[in-house]
Amino acid sequence: MEKITIIGSGCAGLTAAIYTARAGLNPLVLTGMMPGGLLTTTGIVENFPGFPVGIDGFELVNRMQQQAERFGARIKMGVVESVNLAKTPFSIIVEGEEINSQSIIIASGASHKRLGLESEKLLEKKGVTYCATCDGALPIFRNQPLVVVGGGDSACEEALFLTRFGSVVYLVHRRDKLRASKIMAERVLSNSKIKPIWNSVVVDILDVTKDKVTGVKIKNVKTESISVVDCAGVFVAIGHVPNTSLFAGQIELNDAGYIVQKNGTMTSVPGVFAAGDCCDYRYRQAITAAGQGCSAAIDAERYLSEL
Repeated sequence: MEKITIIGSGCAGLTAAIYTARAGLNPLVLTGMMPGGLLTTTGIVENFPGFPVGIDGFELVNRMQQQAERFGARIKMGVVESVNLAKTPFSIIVEGEEINSQSIIIASGASHKRLGLESEKLLEKKGVTYCATCDGALPIFRNQPLVVVGGGDSACEEALFLTRFGSVVYLVHRRDKLRASKIMAERVLSNSKIKPIWNSVVVDILDVTKDKVTGVKIKNVKTESISVVDCAGVFVAIGHVPNTSLFAGQIELNDAGYIVQKNGTMTSVPGVFAAGDCCDYRYRQAITAAGQGCSAAIDAERYLSEL
């Protein structure tokens, strides 16, 4: 039986692994579908303390994993299929294998939010993508007009990255100003290759009949006029949804699906703790996820010591 199992291997999960491993709890870390979490799809991370010139997101997570393993954390590749939190020890099924654990830290993170269009689904990986740093350098996007949907920091980062490859980058945003931080907004608006399209939403992606992206149909939310923008790629950056469906009905979630924390990082089930983007709908930063991972590890350690 495991003393502590950590579900998720992003900043929150790996920080929790570092702390619990140093406490001698020999934690088991389940990587999930995306080992390292969303941060691995980020280019240069400039706001994580200790890296004055920035660091690649994948490299940052990789260093965290190495640090956790140095102290005895065990990393297990696999996707959690189900959990039973009704009694202790808790049961976790990972690709058919059952793991029993005295405590759990949920650090399952979040996934990219989608537009919800049928054409989006049909053209995914055929010009529709959710990660510029993963796909932006592909030949189909080079020297072609590209579209980024969104107005936050993620969308701005995507747009800036794509200026290296696309001929022009259209940034489609439903409002008349960006939601991004001031420094990111200034970088985007001062870049001559980025063309904002304000007060607009994408209502369709063309062209399913050609089995590739050829453009987007855009609706102005104020005038309701429809226009078409030719492009070879659509990069969706409109936010995230927490990866918590696995726990619905077993622990308390809010209306948006985020795990509700009580008295620090505790959940509604004693012995189950939560950290990072699966419960943080306000800050959603790598450093705050790491901080919550630390807190969850300390809370879990104290819980186990009281058993």
